[in-house]
Amino acid sequence: MVDSFLSGSGDRPFTSPLMQKTKVAIVGLGTVGSGVAKLLLDHGDRTARHAGRTLWVEEVVVRDLKKARDCELPAGILSDDLGRITSNPEIKAVAHLVGGLEPARSIMLRLLESGKDVVTANKALLAEHGPELFDRARELGRSIAFEASVAGGIPIITNVSQCLSANQIESLTGILNGTCNYILTKMSEQGADYRAALKDAQRLGYAEADPTLDVDGSDAAQKLAILAHLAFGSRVHWKDIPRRGIDTLETEDLRYARELGYRIKLLASAQLVGDGLELHVSPTLVKAGTPLAEVREAFNAVSVVGDAVGP
Repeated sequence: MVDSFLSGSGDRPFTSPLMQKTKVAIVGLGTVGSGVAKLLLDHGDRTARHAGRTLWVEEVVVRDLKKARDCELPAGILSDDLGRITSNPEIKAVAHLVGGLEPARSIMLRLLESGKDVVTANKALLAEHGPELFDRARELGRSIAFEASVAGGIPIITNVSQCLSANQIESLTGILNGTCNYILTKMSEQGADYRAALKDAQRLGYAEADPTLDVDGSDAAQKLAILAHLAFGSRVHWKDIPRRGIDTLETEDLRYARELGYRIKLLASAQLVGDGLELHVSPTLVKAGTPLAEVREAFNAVSVVGDAVGP
């Protein structure tokens, strides 16, 4: 089989006559959407080599056609008409990269009902409307893939739902918010106060202009709700998960923890307790030298314990 290749940014990948072509679409072309488009268009050879087929970007739909885009697209594929995707039976899968709850929910339902499989990175949407969307996908015989919605590049969704499926997961504990971990690293290692560390995180693009959902534990709770659904079959709403953020921590808290041989990390935890499930998000003392304690900067990490595999 001859690998496909690209002649330059924004060009179509060359497809070997022996290689199948699967037409895909993208909805939303913000930071994440532009990154996905670049990967598919600029590195089509790599994708084709692993997938055994060329992923051909057939349509890209955005809300505002006049907005500047950080990627170059082939002529004729950009529009603001979702119908160009839903009415095209040749498009098999769609990268749904719209943030927020609405119209993201309505768009996903429309894609599923038009016979498309969907890939999404919108963890807020799944945490809020996941049961409805997953149930509808099952009814229609469609799939929702959401690996990128939790823990960035860590393949935790696949590991919990597939690789560890022979296990009864006993506990999940994770650093699920990189913004908070970055802030805590700066406070612990450099003695920065909370506001200075937050400002630095915003400068680097880790934190939003309004960082509330990150620093108050809501973002981690949304991700924990998704993991708990996969690992334990629970349908707990993320707002029902007890949570405390890092916005009340002082530099002295981290200094005292370090003197005692601990780090403070914002941990999201789900653990089987008797016949129930205990979930919470909170700043936690973690023994220095253990894996979670040594995760620095804006990185995520997840610790899983299964009854067969252990930790």
